[in-house]
Amino acid sequence: MSVISLPERLTMAEARTTLARLTPLLASADAPVIDASPLRELDSAAVAVLLSCQREAQARGKRLRIDGAPAQLGQLAQLYGVSELLGL
Repeated sequence: MSVISLPERLTMAEARTTLARLTPLLASADAPVIDASPLRELDSAAVAVLLSCQREAQARGKRLRIDGAPAQLGQLAQLYGVSELLGL
């Protein structure tokens, strides 16, 4: 299991660089786990980044787990109808 931590801030402004940092970490992890507990400031871009991570993991035949999701992330995922897809 490889734990990959999200940054404290994940908004539209950080989405591209965050995804660029996460993609190779996901590729090298056998059983990737994203630790979302550091998130303090986020918007819908955080959901989009996690969906991209989910697709990346699935494309490599891996199951992605997301731990420590703050309430706001869960609420956004639910609002967009993807909470089950992300396991939140």
